[in-house]
Amino acid sequence: MISCDKKYLNLLAKEYPTKQAVCREIINLNAILNLPKGTEHFMSDLHGEYEAFLHILNNCSGVVKEKVDMAFEDSLLPNEKCEICTLIYYPREKLKMLHKERELTEEWYKMTLNQLIEVARNLSSKYTRSKVRKAMPKDFAYIIDELIHVPKDEDDNQDLYHKKILETILALDNGDEFIVALSGLIKRLAVDHLHIVGDIFDRGANADKIIDLLMEHHSIDIEWGNHDVLWMGAAAGSPACIANLVRNNLKYSNIEILENGYGISLRNLVLFALETYDEKDPITAAYKAMSVILQKVEGATIVANPEFEMDDRRLLHRINWDNYTIEIEGETYELNTHDFPTIDPENPYVLSPEEKKIMDDLVVDFTSGDRINRHIEFLYDKGGIYKVYNQNLLYHGCVPLDENGNFDTVLIDGKAYSGRAYFEAAEDVARRAYYMRSRDDLIRSRNKSRHDKDLDFMWYLWGGPKSPMCGRIVKTFERTYIDDKKTWEEPQNPYYKYHYEERYVRMILNEFELFSDMSHVINGHTPVKLGKGEVPVRANGKLYVIDGGFSKAYHKSTGHAGYTLIYNSHGIRLMSHNPFTSVEQALRNNDDIESESNMVEVEKNRVMVRDTDIGKGILEDIRDLEDLLECYRSGEIIEDD
Repeated sequence: MISCDKKYLNLLAKEYPTKQAVCREIINLNAILNLPKGTEHFMSDLHGEYEAFLHILNNCSGVVKEKVDMAFEDSLLPNEKCEICTLIYYPREKLKMLHKERELTEEWYKMTLNQLIEVARNLSSKYTRSKVRKAMPKDFAYIIDELIHVPKDEDDNQDLYHKKILETILALDNGDEFIVALSGLIKRLAVDHLHIVGDIFDRGANADKIIDLLMEHHSIDIEWGNHDVLWMGAAAGSPACIANLVRNNLKYSNIEILENGYGISLRNLVLFALETYDEKDPITAAYKAMSVILQKVEGATIVANPEFEMDDRRLLHRINWDNYTIEIEGETYELNTHDFPTIDPENPYVLSPEEKKIMDDLVVDFTSGDRINRHIEFLYDKGGIYKVYNQNLLYHGCVPLDENGNFDTVLIDGKAYSGRAYFEAAEDVARRAYYMRSRDDLIRSRNKSRHDKDLDFMWYLWGGPKSPMCGRIVKTFERTYIDDKKTWEEPQNPYYKYHYEERYVRMILNEFELFSDMSHVINGHTPVKLGKGEVPVRANGKLYVIDGGFSKAYHKSTGHAGYTLIYNSHGIRLMSHNPFTSVEQALRNNDDIESESNMVEVEKNRVMVRDTDIGKGILEDIRDLEDLLECYRSGEIIEDD
C-alpha cells in the first residue's frame, strides 16, 4: 500500500473526486505528452525598433509564411499567398486599406475566411483541442472551434454546416471581426513561447510600445540586457543609471520616449544647458550638460565602490585644465571641447547646485512615474539575468571569465561569487534595488546605505567590465571628448574570446547543470558582423549569438538586420533577416521581411512534449494522480460521489 501525503492528496481529491475523474485526467495528460513540442521563438536586442519588431513578431520569423505556403502550395499564386500573409500580420490595418481601395464582396469574404480557417486548422494539429480552444478569442471561440474541427462525412452535412456558419457571419456584417479573430489565433498557434534575450530599450524611439505589446503576449520570458537594467536602475532611483539613460536618449534623439512615453520632463535640463553651455541647439546643449553630469556621477560612484575595480574610468581629475589635454596610458590627447563651465578643477566630481537640482528632480520623475514603473515591474515579473528553458541556457551578455578561461570572481556585499552563483547573487541585488526603494526618501544622502550600494550595483550591471549583461570596458569619456578613435576601443571580457571554443561553452552549460547534447547557450548583446567574417553559430554548434540587429545604427557595420531563432519539434533554425522598410510598405505592397532560414540542428527523433520542461511537470502531475488513484483503491481516501 502506498504511503500517501494525505494533506496534499486530499487537496488534489477536491479537484478529482472520483477514480474515474483521476483516470480521465491521467489519460488526457499522457496524450499531451505525446504531442510535438510547441514552437519557441527567440529574439534579442530590439533596441526600440517597434515596427521591425512588430513585423517579426507578427510573421513569427517566417513561420506564418511557411504555413501559408504549405497550405496553398499548388492552389495560389505567390502574390495571393503574400496577400493572405499581410492580412494575418495586420488584419485591421489591411482591411481598412482594402475597404478604401475597393468593395469587398461576399465571395471575397468567403474565400478569405476559408483560407484563414485552413491555415488555423493546420497549425492547430500539434495541440490538444482544449489548448486551441483556450487560445481562441472568447467572442468567437465556439464558432472557430466548430470550423477548424469539422470532420468529413459521406453526405457532406458537415460541409453544409460549415457554409451556413460563414453565411450567418457575413449576414450579420461580422466578417471583419472574424478575420481579425482568426488572424490572432493563427499567430498565437504559430509560436507557443517567446524568449526576449535582452535589450528592449534605447537607440530606437519606441521601446515603450514594444513593452505594451509584450505585456499582451500569452507566454514570454525576458533575459535582461544592459540597456534594460539601465532603465530598471533608473526606476529604482540610481542617479548614475538616470544620467546614462538620459544622455543615451539625447544622443540618439529619442527624447519623445522620455517626455511623451513616460512623462519625464527634460525642460529644466534644457533651460540650464542653454544658459550654461556655448550651444544654441537645445538637444545638443542638453547632451553636453548631461555628459558632464554623467562623468561626475560615475566618478563619485566608482570612489564609493572600490570593489568595482574601475578607478581607471575616473578621468575628470586627470584633465590638464591649462591646455585641455589628458594623458591616458602614457599618451597625451587633446580634448575636442573647452566647454566645461560647471567643473571645479579642485573638486571635479561635485555637482553644481543647478546640476544637483536637475538630478534630484529626475530621480523623483523616474521613481514615481506610473507608466514607466508598470513597464519595469513587467520586466521584473517576466525577467531575470538568465533562464534555463528546455535544456537551453539563455542570457544576454556573458559569463565573466578570467584570462585563463576560468570563472572570474566578483565581490557582492563583501563576498566573492562566480559562475552561476554570481548570476543569482547579482539578480538578488537587482530585485532588492527596485523593491526595497523608499518612496519617502527618494533623494539620497552622501552616506551610502545598503540601498544606495544596490543602486550603484545596478549601474555596474549596465557597464561594468564583469557585468553579465555587458562585460566590456565602456569608454564613454573617450568617445565623447577625444577624437582619436584608437582610444575608443572597448576591451571585452575574455568570455568573448573563449565562447568560440566548445569546451568552454560546455563548461558554462555544466555550471548551470546542463549536461545534455541537446543543450545550447543562446546569447544576445553583440551584433554579428558578417563583413568581418563573424558567424552566429559558435563552439561547434553549442552557442548561438542572436543579436537581433534591429537597430538601424548597426546595419552598416553588420550588413544585415540580425538573427532570430526558431526551435520546434524538428530542430533549431537560425533566421537571418534583411532590414525592414515600414508597416505602410508592408500593407501597401504586401512586403515581408526577406529572411533566410538555416537549419542548424536537426533532431534525430522528433521532440515531443514529454521531452520538455512542461513535460517534466506533467509527468510529476501524473505521478501525483497515480498516488491519488492508489489511495482511492486502497480506501485511504474516500471517493466523493
